[in-house]
Amino acid sequence: MKTQRPLSLISFLSTALLVHLQLISTVGYPDTTSINDTNYIRTSCQTTLYPELCYTSLSGYASAIQQDPARLARVAVGISLSKARKTARYVSQLSRQAEYGASPRAASAIHDCFTVFGDAVDQIRGSLKQMRQLGAGSSSGVSLRFQVSNVQTYMSAALTNEDTCTDGLEDVESGPLKADVYDRVVKVKEVTSNALALVNSYADKVTTP
Repeated sequence: MKTQRPLSLISFLSTALLVHLQLISTVGYPDTTSINDTNYIRTSCQTTLYPELCYTSLSGYASAIQQDPARLARVAVGISLSKARKTARYVSQLSRQAEYGASPRAASAIHDCFTVFGDAVDQIRGSLKQMRQLGAGSSSGVSLRFQVSNVQTYMSAALTNEDTCTDGLEDVESGPLKADVYDRVVKVKEVTSNALALVNSYADKVTTP
């Protein structure tokens, strides 16, 4: 029995090595593509006003973006739409409640936020729809540039509407309600600003001969 122990150990090590080699052949070594994809996002986000927010919000989609500037811009617009919709619903609820409890100035500002955020959501939705149609069918280079220009216009208008909301809140008396709405809107403004910056970066690539 004692003479069989070394053979058992050798057998065990051989089996372990074989399993390890089979695992490598099946899965491969750690994939560097995902690292390159996330590095691409980090580099691209340097063109935005909020690069760290840009990276954290987009890095989870690295495998879908795959270093494609059009996909990067489209995902950024989609994130902006999601955030804007969520805030619009929140402001809508506040707008109904403010009619019964808030000061006239606060109620007016919140109602204005509700209105402009509805417009912003429509504009970002239009941007996303346009991004999904880029180069569709037999579109020429000229029409592609026109489509991207439309996205830039929509996103700029959406950011302006979001700015209008925060501007209106400036005259409202300080308090928890104002602080909460202001903080939520600013977060949406930041992701919208980032999305617009990435759309502009993509536009530069499309319009450059």
